[in-house]
Amino acid sequence: MNTAQPIKDLAELEHFKGYYRDVRPNLRNYTLLTLGLNTALRVSDLLSLQWRQVYDFVQNSFRSHIVLVEQKTGKSSQIYINSSIRQTLILYKEALERSGHIQPEQYLISNSKNLPLSRSQAWRIIRAAAQNCNISGVISPHSLRKTFGYHACRRGVRPAMLMEVFNHSSFEVTRRYLGIEQEDRDEVFRNICI
Repeated sequence: MNTAQPIKDLAELEHFKGYYRDVRPNLRNYTLLTLGLNTALRVSDLLSLQWRQVYDFVQNSFRSHIVLVEQKTGKSSQIYINSSIRQTLILYKEALERSGHIQPEQYLISNSKNLPLSRSQAWRIIRAAAQNCNISGVISPHSLRKTFGYHACRRGVRPAMLMEVFNHSSFEVTRRYLGIEQEDRDEVFRNICI
């Protein structure tokens, strides 16, 4: 199967999330993983984010939402900046400010030339973390988006709401994203004993 898969196991997910924080420290890469896992954005939208979209330079504070127009759908989207995203951005911003000044138009996830990271660079960063954490399967930038959906569904978020979050045009696309397999179906029957 060559389709990107979600990271389902919570222990593996925690190890993966912390790889660039604890094992091989790199705040840019850690921010990429944190944003990808918590925003459900496509990699093209993640890589196009600028600091002005997460930080208000006039008020000197982080915004409550990321507001963007999705590249693939052309739809406007507002994404709440949760505590995981906020804490990561605070660490990342402090580190960047120690080495220089951050500009509002500066890309959040940038390379050494202050250009947005390429999709292939993002793929290598995510794949390296997965391999070093011994996570099997096809793990790619799209896996971050799918992991968000899988765990949201497991926590009881309605599939119709996930369809809205993902900006999907049909429930069939969302259903495939959720990566529901026989073991997940078995758990439903195991837990519903009438």
